[in-house]
Amino acid sequence: MLIRPGFDLRRHAISVLSNGDLGWIQVADFIVAGILMVAAAFGTRRALRKGPGGTWGPRLLVAVGIGLIGAGIFSADPMNGFPPGTASSTGQISWHGGLHFLFASIAFVSLIILSATVFPRWYSARHETGWIIYSIAVAVFFLVGWVALIVTATSNGAVSVAFAIAVVLTWLGVSFLSLRLIRQL
Repeated sequence: MLIRPGFDLRRHAISVLSNGDLGWIQVADFIVAGILMVAAAFGTRRALRKGPGGTWGPRLLVAVGIGLIGAGIFSADPMNGFPPGTASSTGQISWHGGLHFLFASIAFVSLIILSATVFPRWYSARHETGWIIYSIAVAVFFLVGWVALIVTATSNGAVSVAFAIAVVLTWLGVSFLSLRLIRQL
């Protein structure tokens, strides 16, 4: 974001970084993150075996991974003047923009379900109330932020920034749990 002229998190979804001269960086980011999520699914399955979250946790992580890989393969449409030279209102969604949104939606819904159900169940078995609250709160924040982002079409800077924060908090939740599971192996 910092090296892309014209990009403003208050006006642009992170996905539009896949456009323009350096768009390959965001494409690679999506694909690598997706591959890492699939790898996390295998590790999670191994770590949890038949414990809480051992079945649906890995399945949902694979869905997140597939969603991210698809979102990388199918780029978002340029929007709100990004990359520079793009019209401020682009009109209709292209087929690849539609597929990007579909794959991103698969990743988002899977992340919300993971954070709202699977992670809290795992933490509940360990009586870790703080992490239960964190997981559920982040899932709700992510869902509300995502819906608000869709409704406002990134025209509200506070919503765009809040959604980016929700994404970071959700990734942190996945990362922290993955680190804990790695230590169990």
